[in-house]
Formats: sequence, C-alpha cells, structure tokens
Amino acid sequence: MSRSTCDLPTAGYAIVVDGRIKTEFTTKEGAQTGARDLKRRFPMLQVKVYDAEARSDEEVLLA
Repeated sequence: MSRSTCDLPTAGYAIVVDGRIKTEFTTKEGAQTGARDLKRRFPMLQVKVYDAEARSDEEVLLA
C-alpha cells in the first residue's frame, strides 16, 4: 500500500502513528519529545518521526 506524497509535509518534522501523519513540528527536538511521550503512553503503537527535508523517518523505540 503506497501513500500519496501530498499527505507528507514539505518542511519541518511530523509524528507518524501507524502510518498516518498526526502532528507537525518545526523542530526535530519537539517532534522527538512528542513522539517519545506518545510511545510511553501507548507502547503498542508504531510511532515514527518524519523529517521532511531528508524525506526519511526514524522509528521511536522505548529504551
């Protein structure tokens, strides 16, 4: 299943939960903090931080 590129932000960072963009941020630190908090509260979710400039994402894991 492919996602259309119009869903992805073109600048900044976003939290991706189970394959869907949920919240956009201007800073990487803000996105990572929000993603870690979400993952702590709901560990069963797949949470990633998407970097629009690099067009890549990284999964958030509990330590």
